[in-house]
Amino acid sequence: MLGADMRRLERMAGRGEIPCQKIGGRFRFNRAAITQWLQQTMTTMDGGNLAQVDAGMIAHRKARRDEAVVGPLLRSEAVTANLESRTKNSTLRALVALAERTGLVYDAPEIVQAVLHREQLCSTAMPGGIAIPHPQRPLPYAVAEPILVVARTCQGIVFGAPDGRLSQLFFLTVSQDDRYHVHVLARLCRILHYEPLIEQLQYAETAEEMIELIRQRELKIISQSA
Repeated sequence: MLGADMRRLERMAGRGEIPCQKIGGRFRFNRAAITQWLQQTMTTMDGGNLAQVDAGMIAHRKARRDEAVVGPLLRSEAVTANLESRTKNSTLRALVALAERTGLVYDAPEIVQAVLHREQLCSTAMPGGIAIPHPQRPLPYAVAEPILVVARTCQGIVFGAPDGRLSQLFFLTVSQDDRYHVHVLARLCRILHYEPLIEQLQYAETAEEMIELIRQRELKIISQSA
């Protein structure tokens, strides 16, 4: 899942950087704990570590190396360049309402409660005016298929970003299983680490333009990783 070799994993475990237990002189790892840890730390990882997690999830899922993970989730009805919201909670509810437009949502209130709870644990805001709201756990009974919502708010939102900036670009993701969920987060974080893309998304005029910018950046990442 981490794309790390055994030596690096043991160093991380020995320094207490990753959830684990030592039993009989050997490190033991709990998959659920690792998944939760990844969700909480991925937005702070550098590009190299994100690339390793991305590669690890490709191997873990037995997926193709050239598989686009984010692009296929982008639907024009769930993307907007003009989301009208003023607070953190109203933004989360508006994002879920956009997800409902896809027709893939079975239980919108459950998703709202899940993302609100996740934000109470730790903000999903990243530096640079970005936030990636998501449930702490997959919601297999709330959605028919994995969903990605992309929205730009008309004004910045106080979202708890580590750099103190207001957040304006939001990416809500909801999946049905933890492996795909982590992979989407890793790939999305890699995409958003490219600062010129953030500026382009800030000035994009339509949902279609935002979708194309994100898709092209993912294709560039895939070609560089081949």
